[in-house]
Amino acid sequence: MAIKITDECINCGACEPECPNNAIYEGGVEWAIADGTSVKGAFVLMDGSTTDANTRHEPLAVDTYYITANKCTECQGFHEEPQCAAVCPVDCCVPDEMYRETVDELLAKKDKMHL
Repeated sequence: MAIKITDECINCGACEPECPNNAIYEGGVEWAIADGTSVKGAFVLMDGSTTDANTRHEPLAVDTYYITANKCTECQGFHEEPQCAAVCPVDCCVPDEMYRETVDELLAKKDKMHL
C-alpha cells in the first residue's frame, strides 16, 4: 500500500529527497507523473483515469508535505523499507489504508515509472 503523511508533519522536508519516485511534494505544490520518472505520454492513474505524464495536478495538501499514491511504491525495488518513514523525525509517514497494493503491484508500478 502507498504511504501517506499525517497532519503531525512538521514540514522539515527530510522525506522529499529520499523518495526514489519523486512522489513527495511540499504542501501547495502541483504534482505530475513525469516529475522524477521516465514516463512520457499517457499514463493510467490508480482511479482508472488517464493523464498525460506532464499534466500538473492539484496539490493533495496545502499546509504540509504530501505523497501522491499514484507514484508511491513504498520504495519496493529500491530499498528494504520506505525511506520517507525511515527518516521522518516525527513518524508521520504511515501506510495509507485507502491504497492497498501487493508487492507485485508496487513493483509493476515502479517498472512503469522507471523504464
